[in-house]
Amino acid sequence: MPLLKAPHLPPRAPLPWILPSLFAAFNVALLLIFSGLFFAFPCRWLAQNGEWAFPLVTGLLCVLTVFSLVSLNFSDPGILHQGSNEQGPTMVHVVWVNHRAFRLQWCQKCCFHCPPRTYHCPWCNICVEDFDHHCKWVNNCIGHRNFRFFLLLVLSLCLYSGAMLVTCLIFLGRTTHLPFSLDKAMALVVAVPAAGFLVPLSLLLLIQAASVSAAERSYEGKGQYLQGYNPFDRGCANNWYLTICAPLGPNLDKMVPALCRATPWAVCSPS
Repeated sequence: MPLLKAPHLPPRAPLPWILPSLFAAFNVALLLIFSGLFFAFPCRWLAQNGEWAFPLVTGLLCVLTVFSLVSLNFSDPGILHQGSNEQGPTMVHVVWVNHRAFRLQWCQKCCFHCPPRTYHCPWCNICVEDFDHHCKWVNNCIGHRNFRFFLLLVLSLCLYSGAMLVTCLIFLGRTTHLPFSLDKAMALVVAVPAAGFLVPLSLLLLIQAASVSAAERSYEGKGQYLQGYNPFDRGCANNWYLTICAPLGPNLDKMVPALCRATPWAVCSPS
């Protein structure tokens, strides 16, 4: 049976750490600024006129969105960065996943053989377990230990953007008889970017939902398993359970990356 080699990400020059960090901090500040304008103007007017459902619902969504964004910024994606002195690049190791053999690739920077779906991020200069992609919006990798936070962030941003847009439109509809004011101006300032972000966020949520259902990863593309089955696919329901509800397992950050992890779907054998 032919061995499958994992796809390699194209090499990229390391970026100064300050620029991605400032961009991620800018995104958090932008969310807080638009939220402040939203609650200070259109949402305040609705609350003063007895419409308390709008600030309550949008307030809960705002807290959920900020929590998921900050959590994703500082979360551990599943970093593996302690190599084994007993291994070397000349050794060959094979992992069997659902009757398909994977030859483990040697990471020259981290000095160990990468388990399946573990790859070296060229932006963060780390190996990430079950790597999906590097998210520049939060300046963090998305992997095994924080993928559920990423899904929560995308979902909460979709709901929060939609709630802000609907609230602003209702406010503008109920104040058509009033002259143009600062409240209306701020409602437009909030509604326009909310509508602009809602469409791509909804598409991203649908793409991620399809990827989870098929047990695919963003960096792998769609063509890796076209000639056969996806060995990581355990069915739609089980894929969602493993992504959202299953225990994450031990943190391998301070452990030597094991070639033979005790999982029900993998049997490892060196050759």
